[in-house]
Amino acid sequence: MRKLCPNFDREDGLETVLEFSSLRCWIPLIPLQVQVDHSIHRPVRHSSIEASTAKYIVQQYIAATGGQAAMNSLQSMCAIGQVKISASDFHQGDERVNMRSTEETGGFVLWQKNPDLWCLELLVSGCKVISGSNGKISWRQSSNQQAPISKGPPRPLRRFLQGLDPRSTATLFLDAVCIGEKIINNEDCFILKLDTSKSALEAQSSQKYEIIHHTIWGYFSQKSGLLVKFEDSRLLTVKTKGDDSEGIFWETSTESVIEDYKYVDGVNIAHSGKTFVTVYRYGEQSANHRRELEETWKIKEVDFNVWGLSNDFFMPPSEIKRAKKS
Repeated sequence: MRKLCPNFDREDGLETVLEFSSLRCWIPLIPLQVQVDHSIHRPVRHSSIEASTAKYIVQQYIAATGGQAAMNSLQSMCAIGQVKISASDFHQGDERVNMRSTEETGGFVLWQKNPDLWCLELLVSGCKVISGSNGKISWRQSSNQQAPISKGPPRPLRRFLQGLDPRSTATLFLDAVCIGEKIINNEDCFILKLDTSKSALEAQSSQKYEIIHHTIWGYFSQKSGLLVKFEDSRLLTVKTKGDDSEGIFWETSTESVIEDYKYVDGVNIAHSGKTFVTVYRYGEQSANHRRELEETWKIKEVDFNVWGLSNDFFMPPSEIKRAKKS
C-alpha cells in the first residue's frame, strides 16, 4: 500500500490528504469548527476596513445563495455525486510533474445534519472509505487499511465548503479579511483570507507532528456574489527521533474551482467543479519531492431535510467505542 502522506498517529491523527492503493481519493478536513447560528451576522463596529468589507461580501453571498430564511429552513442534507481522480508520482526537485493518463472513477454519498455531524461514503476503483464526525470526534475507516480506524477532533469536511453548504461557508468567512481582487475564469472576484488561530493549530497537532500554519482563501464573484474558488494551504512538520531535529516538512496546497450553481429547494448550490492538490515534502532525511493530484467532481442529486435522519446515524464504528472502554 502506497501513501502520499504518512498517517502520523493512527490513534488520533486524521490525515487530511490522500491514501493510495487502488483508491485515489481524499477526504480533507478544515481545521476550524464552524458554529452555525440562525443569524449569520457579525457586528462591523470597531472592525478594520478589511474585516468590514469581508462581512459585507459574505452578506452578498448569503443573498446570492438564497437568503437567510432559506438557509435557516435547512436541517439536514443528503448529496450523491461522482468523482474522477488522477495523480502523478513523487518527483524530486524541479523535475516536471506529469499526471498519469489513467483516471480512477467512483461515487460518493454524503449525509449532514450540521457542520460537525456528517458522514461520507466514498467508493473508488473497488475500495470503500467511510468517514464521519459525531460532533465529538472525526474518524475514517478504509477497506484496504490494515489498521482500519483513524480518528481526530471534530472538523467540517472540506467538500461542504466547495459550494455545497452555503451556511457553513458564510459562517466560516465571517471572520475573514478582504485582501484584494483577482480575475477568476474571466470574473472579477473579491479575495477573502482566513488564518487559523494558534490555539486551533495546537488543538490539531499531536506529539508526533505539529501544524505550523493553515490558511484559507475564498474568491467571491463581484457580479453574482457566489463563491467561485476555494483554496487552503497547510504546513506541518513530522517530528523525528533526534531531539535537535527539525523534522520533515509536508506542505499541502489545495484549490477548488466551483461551478454550475443551481437552486435546490430555494438554496443555490454548486453542482460541479475541479480540485487540484500539490504536496511538497522536504527537510531532514528527505529530498525535496513534489506530487500533484486532480479531482473532477459532479453532484447528481441533493435532498434537504431528510426524514428520519437521527444523530445515531453518525455514530463512529464499534472499534472506536471498544477502544474507549478498554
